[in-house]
Amino acid sequence: MKKRKRKIRSELLKELDFLESLSRRCRQDTDILTALGDLYTRIGRYEEGLKIDLELSRLCPGESLVWYNLACSYALTDRKDEALSSLARAVDLGYRDVGWIRKDADLESIRQDRRFEALLRRLLTGQNSAPRSA
Repeated sequence: MKKRKRKIRSELLKELDFLESLSRRCRQDTDILTALGDLYTRIGRYEEGLKIDLELSRLCPGESLVWYNLACSYALTDRKDEALSSLARAVDLGYRDVGWIRKDADLESIRQDRRFEALLRRLLTGQNSAPRSA
């Protein structure tokens, strides 16, 4: 079992080296950045994943999944306000997978927040955007 885990870890580090090398050459390639951000998160390098997700939100400001991933990165780095704000932005842009939001372990740090519950209620009732204050 330990040997298998070491092999998987070794393969992930090779993949990481490869993606980091590619990202240095293709700085604005969103596919490469997405793969790199995902890998950083999978191996627990959350701050680096957050940096990638911030860059992706700059490059793809209208993509709901980019904002969802940014919310996850913020939640994993214990930045609750930013996580909730990014999750709300993802929903505003069309992210609708309530089932995944409810079970995604990356969002555990914000799950008990009343704003998280309000966001889920908004999704479940079909309201497309947050109420605006006058």
